[in-house]
Amino acid sequence: MGTAAISGRSFVRTAMQAPYLERDEEKDLATRWRAERDSGALHQLAASHMRLVIAMAARFRHYGLPMPDLIQEGNVGLLEAAARFEPERDIRFSTYATWWIRASIQDYILRNWSIVRGGTSSTQKALFFNLRRLRAKLSRNGEGLGTRQLYQQIAVTIGVSTDDVAFMDARLSGSDLSLNAPVQDGESSSSDRQDFLVDNGPLQDEIVSDEIDTARWSGWLREAMATLSPREARILKERRLQDEGATLEALGEQLGISKERVRQIENRAMEKLKVALMRDHPEQRPNA
Repeated sequence: MGTAAISGRSFVRTAMQAPYLERDEEKDLATRWRAERDSGALHQLAASHMRLVIAMAARFRHYGLPMPDLIQEGNVGLLEAAARFEPERDIRFSTYATWWIRASIQDYILRNWSIVRGGTSSTQKALFFNLRRLRAKLSRNGEGLGTRQLYQQIAVTIGVSTDDVAFMDARLSGSDLSLNAPVQDGESSSSDRQDFLVDNGPLQDEIVSDEIDTARWSGWLREAMATLSPREARILKERRLQDEGATLEALGEQLGISKERVRQIENRAMEKLKVALMRDHPEQRPNA
């Protein structure tokens, strides 16, 4: 048996053997801690309620997290309750501390149960911790209910949407899976789950290649455009190098010429560009 297991059992045994406090003893200890910051009084108050922490942690053990960690988080809640407890109020410390212990354990579970954060709002938190119980109860009381009807009743009870219930139920149905885990159990498998993820986008080498080609062609185009007259360059830029090219008629009005003349100049400019590109970069000439 491991040392940790022995230590954990010893801690539980010690906690369960701590004496119960009478109301007056409890109030005296709480007053000494609150008024005088008596650490001994705090320790005695907390030690006498550790069995409450253990009992509360045991209620959440089915979430798959280590019991010692749940107890530790519950102890944090217990100390928070001791720091906030007002002994002058007519209420037992155990009643007050229960809420803080439960809240601390639940927050720990929500932080560590899954790498996907969930239950950030009060209603989502209530859904996370009550879904299984409500589903079992409604299934027993409403035989023949379909899944959607079951979700609807749970949604009404907790005050969330049916889609929220369906999403949470799906999350609670399975644990996180590592993308680096083998597809099959055992060391014989050479494929990870991530090997089967499909990305329809281009590969990185294709992206880089396209960027290089685009930059190269842009440079060649700027060189070839320098061989055009200002009017030819303007017409090509307005007609061919804009997202929404200008019409022949609009350019004709701007330049004071007919749209037919604009077409002629455009065609001549395109021929000049072609000649310049083929002259300066003959390696790009298509095969005959």
